[in-house]
Formats: sequence, structure tokens, C-alpha cells
Amino acid sequence: MDHQTIRTRAAAYIAAETDDTFRKEVEKLIAQAGGGDSKVWAELEDRFYRDLEFGTGGLRGVIGGGFNRMNFLVVTRATQGLCDYLSATFPGKKLSAVIAHDSRDHSDDFAFAAARVFAANGIKAWLFPSLRPTPELSFAVRELKADTGIVVTASHNPPKYNGYKAYWNDGSQVTPPHDTGIIDRVGKVVEARLVSKEEGLAKGLIEILDGKIDDRYIAMVKSHLLRPELIARMASQVKLVYTPLHGTGAMLFERIMGELGLRIVTVPEQREPDGRFPTVAFPNPEEAAALELAIKLAAAEKADAVMATDPDADRLGIAVRAKDGSYTLVTGNQLGSLHLDYILLTLKESGRMPKRPAAIKTIVTTDLQSRIAAAYGATIRECLTGFKWIADLMRKFESEGLDFVYGTEESYGHLVETEVRDKDGISAAALTAEMALYWRSKGKSLLDRLEELYAEHGYHEERGVNRYFEGSSGMEIMAGIMAAYRARQPGSFGGYPVSKVRDVSSGLEWKVGDEGGAKKLDLPPSDVLQWWLSDGTVVTVRPSGTEPKIKYYILSRTETGHDGLEVARRASAVKTEAIIADIKATLDKAAKGPR
Repeated sequence: MDHQTIRTRAAAYIAAETDDTFRKEVEKLIAQAGGGDSKVWAELEDRFYRDLEFGTGGLRGVIGGGFNRMNFLVVTRATQGLCDYLSATFPGKKLSAVIAHDSRDHSDDFAFAAARVFAANGIKAWLFPSLRPTPELSFAVRELKADTGIVVTASHNPPKYNGYKAYWNDGSQVTPPHDTGIIDRVGKVVEARLVSKEEGLAKGLIEILDGKIDDRYIAMVKSHLLRPELIARMASQVKLVYTPLHGTGAMLFERIMGELGLRIVTVPEQREPDGRFPTVAFPNPEEAAALELAIKLAAAEKADAVMATDPDADRLGIAVRAKDGSYTLVTGNQLGSLHLDYILLTLKESGRMPKRPAAIKTIVTTDLQSRIAAAYGATIRECLTGFKWIADLMRKFESEGLDFVYGTEESYGHLVETEVRDKDGISAAALTAEMALYWRSKGKSLLDRLEELYAEHGYHEERGVNRYFEGSSGMEIMAGIMAAYRARQPGSFGGYPVSKVRDVSSGLEWKVGDEGGAKKLDLPPSDVLQWWLSDGTVVTVRPSGTEPKIKYYILSRTETGHDGLEVARRASAVKTEAIIADIKATLDKAAKGPR
């Protein structure tokens, strides 16, 4: 982008932005650019080479001034577009919205800005008085029978990010056709309508929620525990260390676990909300480094397990104390498998198994769950990555007469209830605590049960490879990687031949050598490629929808057989490392660019 185009776009932003902080930030950069500093021009280009896209899940970007940043102007215009779509979709209806936010910088400001836009458009905005977990927002939309919901959060992204997720009237993130309809309306917004905070409150168009929603949410979570009598009998026998990673989880997590009688020790350095996330590089329970303080405290307390929620408390990560006193991190795939096994086992043992039990997992989630479901006579359905697609299948279950029992994705997202239509780290934590108590009552740990599942269904190993590509050039590199794969499909990964290909973008799946016999997929189009290898391993690649990175998933299964689990584990490690080496070679070549 040439300097004059940047100046023109920056001037347009400065004229439109009403927030002094963000406007002055850009004005300062423009003044500095006058000296010809190449770094300043690169920074300005990144802020203005595109508009921050309102995608199918909402907004997510770096906080700051500019059209490609999260700021007051971008948030209010996005909200205006949402208002315009709601008004057109429900003409004449008295509309309402619920708004929540996390602990990130400017989250509270962005939440109130959205409320002011709703109020200016005659849409009542219920606003939580302080930060709240994302799953409670989903619950509140359904509980208050609102038409939409917004949560201001960037989930587990680094501190410089913030975001904005839009929800429909069933409490799920927006899906087709509403997602594209909203995107179209947002793209047409020239100026957002706003009322002052005082006017919105005086007219009753902005209403601050009291603690009743908290009470109802907590009661709902406790109602989904499967063995409350077990918790009442054994709760005092378990000690848990918990970290909210400076986010929203502490208030509800501590209250629920305390009311259940469980002993909770919260990591003091990470208990208070702080958008800088000063003790972690990434506030993500998927990252082992994020749990270091919690595991250190757990060792000192001799705790049975560590639990961590991400900043908006929709994800749950755990570590379990092993026999030697060390702590083993449990992956999202493993915890989801343990959950599904425990839920179906309990329903079967108690005689409460529904007529048509059905679970949901994404296409990049372990196949161990499919085998567990089949063992209990349950159905399992697959969907695209993202919990909005799990919620979409939940809607279909209701019309098909299937009984939802559990939904999960590999990235530490779990859902055990239908009153929420997004992943819920709080209810997942309560279920995990109960599950740990159950297996303790049988003389086993969660790790012991996981080993039993591997012995029964084969050793499943899931690995990921992520590579960040920042800025406009990064978007081009990632698009180039996907285009190169489609132009020339790889014949193998790690020495294992590709036997089947699935291109979700084109909606086709075919066996290698039989491209003419391609089958149509029952999945919405998405920029995803999958390859089945000769041994059954599945390799998936997709650009992230929320971060500037490309993501690979490797799902492998190795028969345990008479040689035992350890032999299968070692064989799987060799296999996955070879596949990863191939993937990294492709990424390194793409990063260097054409020669």
C-alpha cells in the first residue's frame, strides 16, 4: 500500500473515531511517519491495509487505532450492522440484547459502547455489571429470551488482542444465513447511532443485570451433575488447585465448587482479573507454560488435580497428579474422551440412558470418542471446527428426536448441558471434579481410566502444528499454502501414502485414484483439507479463523495388541514425528517464499 493511500485512510479514520485514545494514537503515528521512518510506515500499513473483518464469528484483532484494529469506531459500527440486521429480520418486534465482557483492556468500554448503540436503535440492552464468563452470556440470552447477545473477548489470545462475538436468540454464535446477513449489513454501515450512557439508563433501554442470572446459571450447572450423592459423600477427600489465568472464571468457579464442598486453592498471583496477563505469555490452558504456577502450587499443597480456565472461562484445561507425585497434563481430546465415557457409563448404570443418545465432536477431534460412543450404543455426529457448529447440530438433534448428551472440540471446549449453546469451562470443571471422585471411589485415577480406554479402543495420539504468519504478507502465505495443496495433492506424509482426500471448501471427498467417484460432503464450505493415510491416520490443515496462523491436526491410532500399550505408544510417536517433519518442511519453504 502506498503512503498516500495510507494517509487518506488514516485521515478518514481520524475524522470518524470519537474516542480520544484511539484517534490520538493514529495522529501520533502519522506525525512520526513524516520523518520517513520505515517501521512507522509498516505499522501504519498494518493498521490500514484492510478493514478488520466482521467474520462469521464476529471480530477479533489487535487493540488500537485504525480500520484493521479493535477500537471504539469498529465496535460501534459492527453493532450498528447487527442492529440493522435484527430490525430487518424481526420487523415490528420489541427487540433485546444481552452484553458481557471479559478482563481484557477496553472490554468494559467496548461493552458499554455496544449497549449505547443498541439503545439508540430502540433495542433494550441488558448489561452485566462486571466481567462474566462467555457461557453465562449464552445462558442469559436463552434465559432472558433475548434476540441477540454480544460478549467482548478475545478468549485465549495474547494481551494485545480483543474481540467481539455475536450470538443469536438460541444462545449460539451466529450461523448461516444470519452470519452472512450480519456481515453484509456491517459492511454497509457508514456511521453508528449512539445515545449517551445517562440517556440509555434513564429510558430503560440499558439495564444493568443483578445477581439473579448468576444464581440461575449456578443452579443449572449443579443440576447437570450425575452423581450428587457421591459428591456429598466424598467431596472433602479431594483438593483442587485452580487458576482463572487473570480472567472471568474465579467468581463462579469458586462459588460452585465451594457449594459442592470441594476444597479449592486458587493461584493467588492469577486470581484477579488483569488484561495484561502478567504471569503468562499466552493465557491459554492448552499451553503447558500457562499452568506452571498452578502446578507448582499443587505440588506444595499435594493437590489431586489442577484446573485452569481461559480468560472468558469457556475452555477448561486440567493436570492430574500421578502416582509419583508429578502432574500430567490432560489434553482436550483426552478430557473429552473421559467425559463422554463417564457420562454414558453413568447413564447406563443408573438406568437413565435416553432412547437415542447422541454426542457431537468436530472433524479434528479424536476418533477415540467415536469408538467410545459405539461401545455404549450411542450416536456421534461430526461438524466443522468451532462450537457454533456443535450448537447447529444441537438444533438439528431437537428436530430429529436425538438426545444430546455431550459436545466437545479438541481445543479444550466441552459442553454437558443444553441450556448453554457454547463451550462451558465452568460446567465442564464441575463434571470433571465429580468424574474424578467416581474413579477414586473405584480405586482409580483419571489417568488410570484413560489407559483402560486406550487398551480397549487402541492408543490414540493427537498432535498439532501451528505456524504464525502476521500481517498482509502472512495472509498471502497461508492462502498460498492452501492453494499449493489443492493444485498438487501430497502423495504421502511421513512415508505413509495418502489414501483419501477431503476438501471441505469444494464439498468433496474422494479416494486416491478414484477422483471421478468423489462424494459430496454434508458440511458447510470451509477452507479445510483433510488426508486419510494408509494406516488410518488423519492429517488436517486449515487457516485459523481467529488468529494469523495456519493449523495442522494429526489424529493417529495404533492397535495395542498383545505387545501392550507402551509399544503402541512408542510406535505412534515415531509415526507422528515423521508426519510433523514433512509438515514443517512445507511451512519452512512457504515462509522463505519463491526464489
